[in-house]
Amino acid sequence: MTFEAHPERRPAVVTGASSGIGAATARLLGAAGHPVVLGARRVERCAEEAAAIRHAGGQAIALHLDLSDPASVAAFADAAVAAQGEIDILVSNAGDVVPGTTLGTDPDAFAQDVTVNFLAPQRLCAALVPAMVERGRGDVVLVSSSIMRVAVPGMAAYATAKAGLDRLGHVMRMELEGTGVRVSTVRPGPTLTGMGGDWEPELVSSSIATWVERGLIHGQHYLTPEDVASVILTVATAPKGVHLPLVEVEPEAPPRAKGAESP
Repeated sequence: MTFEAHPERRPAVVTGASSGIGAATARLLGAAGHPVVLGARRVERCAEEAAAIRHAGGQAIALHLDLSDPASVAAFADAAVAAQGEIDILVSNAGDVVPGTTLGTDPDAFAQDVTVNFLAPQRLCAALVPAMVERGRGDVVLVSSSIMRVAVPGMAAYATAKAGLDRLGHVMRMELEGTGVRVSTVRPGPTLTGMGGDWEPELVSSSIATWVERGLIHGQHYLTPEDVASVILTVATAPKGVHLPLVEVEPEAPPRAKGAESP
């Protein structure tokens, strides 16, 4: 059995591209020669990233995207196709974290978090992926979280939404098997991004203590956005005939000093 090679020019959409993993992913896709559409609420930050990609010789534009607004998602999808052509790579990375327990989180805030992290990615996939299926090629990368492995108290809405996103990816992989469209999920571990930057310092400290206790953070080992972006690029540009359906990305501990005992 033979597989048709990917075209050299693969228009890509990256959500949550104003900073962190999304911005780093957009830069790598642009450097690899793929036209990129950067989307986020902070469109001015996306515009700066897009300008940097163009300055380096790539093709990129920035479009406003509010994942909590269905009309904004639909308008973004239409504008992305109009600007760069039919999308061949979709990286659904945008997300937000509302801190709070299951019972202590305001229900409206809980619903908002689930919308941004779970329902909106499905809406965006519904807008862009059918054309991939029609063409018989494409890559969808859903950025989930290592929170899927260990439940984390105090992030109830985020954990619920990421669980839904993981299952969405699993079901979509099964449904699209054999169509030429690959659906992959990437689960980053602790990563130094701006997410949670607006939390109160006391909340940050207590949350980190809980994460350490639950085994989500080992010492001071963190990924960088560029680390995760390089994995996303590998997943999305794997050779035809190769599928990386689920990739967990964790920070590597620094080498122990010689003679040090193993934990």
